[in-house]
Amino acid sequence: MKESGQNKDPVHVKSMFNQIAKTYDKTNRILSFGMDLRWRKRVAKHLPAAKKIHLLDLATGTADQLITLFESKKTSIHSAIGLDIAAEMILLGEQKIQSKPYAKQIELQIGDAMHLPFEESSFHACTFSFGIRNVKDPLHALEEMRRVLKPNGRCLILEFSLPPFPFKKPYLFYLRRVLPWLGGKLSREPKAYRYLNQTIESFPSGSAFLSLMKRAGFSKTKACPMALGAVTLYIGEK
Repeated sequence: MKESGQNKDPVHVKSMFNQIAKTYDKTNRILSFGMDLRWRKRVAKHLPAAKKIHLLDLATGTADQLITLFESKKTSIHSAIGLDIAAEMILLGEQKIQSKPYAKQIELQIGDAMHLPFEESSFHACTFSFGIRNVKDPLHALEEMRRVLKPNGRCLILEFSLPPFPFKKPYLFYLRRVLPWLGGKLSREPKAYRYLNQTIESFPSGSAFLSLMKRAGFSKTKACPMALGAVTLYIGEK
């Protein structure tokens, strides 16, 4: 898949996600067969063992990842900041968390993952779920993540990937034919879901993405495939 079919300019990405914000959660549940929340729960198992974690969640969207982390019994998050480029996503996220018992521990902000408005060594952990493939310069985003992490801080990136043979062929059929059609019907924004399948196919996954993490300075990197390899959790430490 050629990169020329994808417009990863921040202004375009922001506009696209603002347009699909209202149908985003429902569409995710349907397109992932309800598995997306289960994938997010796996992230909680790999958070650092600090007693009072200060966490940064990038591409926070409607706050699904933050909600999942706070409601996991395996974490001890003291405070968290969720950052997203799309204001409509942030608005919906705020509505979802306002009645939660941990609402005061979360702050949602509009911002760009390539230009994090935080000082060095600010966070124990940084999560980035289903968003780094939308960034124009993933290497720079990884470098920014590493910059704001504390020493021994942990980076956790959840992203779509391409499964190995024999699952790759049926997955590509779903990705190229079913997902754009169904996503377009559900959201009434077919261009957004054609963009989705293109970015999944072209984005580096597995060992290629681990190499990118190492170039950004992360150590102890590893990939944890899920969903027969269609989703991968990448882990790295500062």
